[in-house]
Amino acid sequence: MPSAIILGGTGLLGRATALRLAASGWAVSVTGRDAERMPAALADAGVVHLRSDRRDPVALAAALRDGADLVVDALCFTAQDARMLLPHLDGVGATVMFSSKAVYVDGDGRHINSVERPRFGAPVPEDADTLEPAWDGLYQSREGYGRNKVAAERVLLESGRPVTILRASKVHGVGAALPREWHFVRRVLDGRPVVLLAHGGRGYDHPTAAVNAAALVETVAGHPGTRLLNAADPDVPMGRDIARIVAETLGHDWAEVLVDGDEQGGHPWDVVPGIELDLSAATALGYRPVGAYAETVRPAIEWAASFGRTPPWASEVDERDFDYAGEDAFLRRR
Repeated sequence: MPSAIILGGTGLLGRATALRLAASGWAVSVTGRDAERMPAALADAGVVHLRSDRRDPVALAAALRDGADLVVDALCFTAQDARMLLPHLDGVGATVMFSSKAVYVDGDGRHINSVERPRFGAPVPEDADTLEPAWDGLYQSREGYGRNKVAAERVLLESGRPVTILRASKVHGVGAALPREWHFVRRVLDGRPVVLLAHGGRGYDHPTAAVNAAALVETVAGHPGTRLLNAADPDVPMGRDIARIVAETLGHDWAEVLVDGDEQGGHPWDVVPGIELDLSAATALGYRPVGAYAETVRPAIEWAASFGRTPPWASEVDERDFDYAGEDAFLRRR
């Protein structure tokens, strides 16, 4: 039975990967600082929890002491994180690091976290330009996140180990800390009769279902190597499509108000020009997604709605996103 260790396995990407591998007959262990945060679905699937802090060198060494056929790192954000991992990879068959499309820049150096949106003009391949790496470890900022991810990628790719970097985008799925679909789900729960969509609902930002990322991890495990791969869904829905999927899933009808600009109706996928990742390399390797966005997101929509208006992430919600008074005033003026 092949073995896998997932660092940060109780988070969204780690959880989906653990469930996928366990269902395929792998012996799976996930690390986390608190056993009480271990999702019940993982325990039910036979996944083992290892109490470990990713940034504690002693704990990391203990978790990886016996090696594994596959190590998946969902908590590698900086060059130092990557350097800590390298000494423990001698007994590992393949390693996967989750990165982000936040590393990409367009011809003018703009990236997804820039004040001005990037303009790529075509699906973004893995050899597109990236931000310059940052080696300071200060990744918790709009600019620092992508730069530190680039630095972590370089440390791993230049190590000579069989490490695959997966660049994900707008991850969705059951267990998200703050599901982006909440923007529309809460409007359904609040009984809103209309939904406003900036830029005519045409904005798009390539989503990645956690279950699709997990499918790509399993593909990589069967083809160890040193490479970069984009990890995303097979389709790229627009904001208008996503609003409709949420409403349909929850049995809600509302009128769509298409706003020309962005005065009202902003949403998490309101990226204009939109961003699409090139999946040619992943497909050539054998990536077969579980499903398109509409198929893979429905369980997450139903899960988010099951909490009602007071979900676990309520304290993280920016209430300005639900300024119904402002929306209604806009509609009256219109």
